[in-house]
Amino acid sequence: MRILLSCLLLALPLAAQTLQITKGAAEYQVYQRGPGNTAAIHVEGSAQGAAGKAVEARLVAAGLPAKDLDWKPSGKATATAFTAELPNVPTGGPYRLELRVAGGPVTAVSNLLVGDLWLLAGQSNMEGVGNLENTPLPSAQVNSLDMTDIWVTATDPLHRLPDSNDRVHWRVNAQRQPEKLEGEALAKWIANRKKGAGPGLPFALEMVRRTGVPIGLVPCAHGGTSMEQWNPALKDKGGDSLYGGMVRRFQLAGGKIKGLLWYQGESDASPTAAPLFAEKFTNLIAAVRKDFNQPDLPFYYVQIGRHTNLTNQNEWNQIQDLQLKLESKIPNVGMVTCVDCELDDGIHVGTSDQPLLGHRLANLATGETRKGPRPVSARAKDGIIRVDFAEVNGRLKHAGRLYGFSVHDAAGAFAPVIYRQRVSADDPNVVELLFGGKLPEGATLRYGVGRDPYVNLRDEAGMAAPAFGPMPISQ
Repeated sequence: MRILLSCLLLALPLAAQTLQITKGAAEYQVYQRGPGNTAAIHVEGSAQGAAGKAVEARLVAAGLPAKDLDWKPSGKATATAFTAELPNVPTGGPYRLELRVAGGPVTAVSNLLVGDLWLLAGQSNMEGVGNLENTPLPSAQVNSLDMTDIWVTATDPLHRLPDSNDRVHWRVNAQRQPEKLEGEALAKWIANRKKGAGPGLPFALEMVRRTGVPIGLVPCAHGGTSMEQWNPALKDKGGDSLYGGMVRRFQLAGGKIKGLLWYQGESDASPTAAPLFAEKFTNLIAAVRKDFNQPDLPFYYVQIGRHTNLTNQNEWNQIQDLQLKLESKIPNVGMVTCVDCELDDGIHVGTSDQPLLGHRLANLATGETRKGPRPVSARAKDGIIRVDFAEVNGRLKHAGRLYGFSVHDAAGAFAPVIYRQRVSADDPNVVELLFGGKLPEGATLRYGVGRDPYVNLRDEAGMAAPAFGPMPISQ
């Protein structure tokens, strides 16, 4: 009995030396790696019975201490709080961070990753409205900061707006006020959800497959939103604005990201909004880079694709052509297109082609390929319009009969003169359009005209030719 009591008395001071993490590390959190392919993990929290004592930390991976990161003094405790930092944590994981006051009980947080953070923004095609069927399997190397600000293993759907911590995403009630969905109503909404597959998770999985670097996603998109709703001037409204909410979540994720993925523009395809799109889009990118304090932040975006609708067709194509032209005017941006992708409804990229879109975005992010076919010029001679392309990976190709090019007169009216479209046998970067008769005055060339075209020109890296035009045809 005396031996037992002695053991209990000896254990009491140690058991009282407890640490609790309140800031700096959470289960499934992803840290942005720095130039040295490492990150520092800084944690804070409450302490009990450890005043003036050193806090030790170590990192465990696959059940073993990480190299050079076994137990070592990493901070200090006061009567009520502690801080600690583990520097030079290498890219990788999942890691288990363990903390203790020497000889005391261990406090731990698991499934930490060090890699690259990518922010997802824009409207519904980035939010993801593909059918929740045959979605990608999750990976221990890809986590997401969900919209309630909790780090989780990334699975589709990545975006969940009704109970987001930012009010701007909430539904509007009968009194036209934003109202958070909670409790039974939220559970029912989640259970009945049939849509939610987007490009973010396929992109992340493809990046991990190619690089071995863990990925953290920060979803911020919202369906149906215009450039005006993403106005950086609304930043001070915080979570009551899309831009303010995005900045808040960027800071919450650590204040440093690898890049931003953007898919938006459908809501600006109108006579009033389209003429302002280029300026607003340019200003948005500049504001993001300034507010994120990353002047060279990679900004990759998707050209708007298809919509089975006949309204504002000219403005739809205008947005597409502006997006293409801005790629060469704004530094450190890149564009992919999905105008050749399958849909799961009238406007949203289908789940079956989300991996293709993720693959194309990964091509940009890794720099492993050129941007894909970009139109340079169109020249007509001896019954053939020769269309030159740059940025082609390998050679131009197509499945089935090449289709998508059309000739128009100076006023934009369709001229039915092309009878055959083919990739040149002599030059893999050239498309030849065979036409009959005479081209109209002021003839122009378009590719993917209308809101719901059929197009099928790609290169050997799977990068698709974007919708473009009107492009003058020289004769």
